[in-house]
Amino acid sequence: MTDLILTTFDWVPEMPRGYVRDLRVRWALEEAGLPYRVESVPFRDRKDEHFSHQPFGQVPWLTDGDIAIFESGAILLHLGERSEALMPVDPHKRNEVKQWLFAALASVEAASQPWSFFKFSGDTEETSMRKFFDTFLEARLKRMEAVLAGREWLAGTFSIADILMADVLRLVDRFNGLTNYSTCRNYVARATARPAFVKAHADQMAHFAAADAA
Repeated sequence: MTDLILTTFDWVPEMPRGYVRDLRVRWALEEAGLPYRVESVPFRDRKDEHFSHQPFGQVPWLTDGDIAIFESGAILLHLGERSEALMPVDPHKRNEVKQWLFAALASVEAASQPWSFFKFSGDTEETSMRKFFDTFLEARLKRMEAVLAGREWLAGTFSIADILMADVLRLVDRFNGLTNYSTCRNYVARATARPAFVKAHADQMAHFAAADAA
């Protein structure tokens, strides 16, 4: 079997470390026990070759033989189709995983990402736009609090849907956005206590730290 190749940046600033989205892919690969290696592209000087794989100049992308896939959700779906550890074989359960995978992207991250931009910027000015994004995220978190009540994982067993949803909520928690949502916080804690996450996170941090040393 040909090793999978995960491509990420060679370096990023301190603030996003531990949250760059190659972490989602590392986590899935570790959960599935799939062999892979990591390659890098420049963060500061993005070449045409980079844009040929990722048209927005972002990371990650995954190379699987003659297939190259960008966008973390699409990569997770691809890996889920390769490993039962990431997505069950039963068609009903597979559909449940897929719907929650897309819900994490289109419903929850759509609300959390613009909110997090304000947090990353350090802008504390109360504006109508800031209030809108606060309210938008709160509505999504209230629904997730209800969804996660009484269930360990989104689709019965741990899956790519949990990797994506937990990573989305993890960023909210970084800025104390889950303070009033204990069920969501406990869900993130369960997910990030898994050995595969611990290794993936440590590997990403070490990858960027090695660039500092170089």
